[in-house]
Amino acid sequence: MVEAAGIRTIDLTFRAWGNILTTMRLDLHVHTTLSACSQLDLDQLVAGAAARGLDGVCITDHDTMAVRHHLREGRQVNGLYVFFGMEYATRQGDFLIFGPFEEIAADLSAPDLLRQVHGAGGVAVAAHPYRPGRSTSEGLLQNGLCSIAEGINGRNGAAANEQAMDLPARFGTHLVGGSDAHSLPELGRVATHFLTEISSRADLVTALKSGRYAPHSSLASHALCA
Repeated sequence: MVEAAGIRTIDLTFRAWGNILTTMRLDLHVHTTLSACSQLDLDQLVAGAAARGLDGVCITDHDTMAVRHHLREGRQVNGLYVFFGMEYATRQGDFLIFGPFEEIAADLSAPDLLRQVHGAGGVAVAAHPYRPGRSTSEGLLQNGLCSIAEGINGRNGAAANEQAMDLPARFGTHLVGGSDAHSLPELGRVATHFLTEISSRADLVTALKSGRYAPHSSLASHALCA
């Protein structure tokens, strides 16, 4: 846990809610070796996240929640919280989905995916919405079918993140941050600060729906405020 008054780069929105706020710092976008492109194994992740001052991480491997067969979800022995999600790829963008989606069908279109996520009481986040070659169809954000997006992604270039940070003004989109880590050095470089305690996947879904959070980056080019 950290005190928001002591976080130099926390979003200005938080400051409008009070001078001292207790937050949780979660990296919402992390890939393990269960994704073929990642070099980050589960032992490294759990130890490394705690060492980096994270309160929790979300494991969002590509198109799978197989992590449930290898790790217990929730609070780990070192105090870190681990939650399970998935990065689901569609032709209209990639989405971090959180909820009861262990057995979700493959190859859904983005609109069908988002309707299914909402219908099951879950939540979807547009991942790296302006990354060249893997961008999100703006219509999905404009019409509110997806109301949350990554404002800062740790693997994006600055221009792609700057475009994403304009989404609240354009479409009223809520913004989160995630490292998109595929290796230990990337872990926790970007995260999301929440105003509520989160100790379960259900808590995470509720918190994301509330809109009471902001992206945070330790990368100089992505700092939100002085």
